[in-house]
Amino acid sequence: MIEFRGVSKRFGEKVVLDGLSLVVPEGQTTVLMGYSGTGKSVCLKHVVGLLEPDAGQVLVDDEVVNELDYEALMQLRGRIGYVFQFAALFDSLTVGENLALGLRRRGLDPGAVTARVTESLDLVELPGTESRYPAELSGGMRKRVGIARAIALKPRYILYDEPTTGLDPVTTAAINDLMIRARRELGVTSLVVTHDVRSAFAVADRIAFLHEGRIRRAGTTAEIRATDDPLLREFIEGALTGEAV
Repeated sequence: MIEFRGVSKRFGEKVVLDGLSLVVPEGQTTVLMGYSGTGKSVCLKHVVGLLEPDAGQVLVDDEVVNELDYEALMQLRGRIGYVFQFAALFDSLTVGENLALGLRRRGLDPGAVTARVTESLDLVELPGTESRYPAELSGGMRKRVGIARAIALKPRYILYDEPTTGLDPVTTAAINDLMIRARRELGVTSLVVTHDVRSAFAVADRIAFLHEGRIRRAGTTAEIRATDDPLLREFIEGALTGEAV
């Protein structure tokens, strides 16, 4: 389980998180949504120790992330797959080499690395793309490779940073489906940050709405759809009618 307990974070004079508390239940997909620039990606970086809170704690499997030594933090990161907003693939490496990099660092033998790469690309419906380079792929395909790279590590958790940003509706639906399959077939616990309301309702078991550094509302998708919170209603209805959020 991932848990934020009263987490605060500021950058200079700008308060980004202000006593944020949130529980990400085991085996479910929790979506953290909110307006652009509200600190959603900052939350993800705290989970893997890329940022430390100014106050409060982030716990993963009952371990306080910012209290871990280097070795323990590396072990924690080994249980977490991270899907970056723009895939963050190495352009000089092939698709297969991008996926294999983390596996080799874990000491897997060459045969196991090859099998894991093939399995992961099959799962994201990109079989036979091992020898292609990122520049040869569409934006949606690069996103799929990013998901495959996370899956290849067989993580306990997957963190998704704006996984559908910049994608057309058809490709967005395909990425949503991959996130659902990852939870269903691999049993991972997922935390997704997005301002894409349609995607949030498509993939989430639970949704949390981040506003002014805190969780303003959290609940099941049905509870969020039925909310009487005026700001959350405005956010949802504005997004669903195509207005900028």
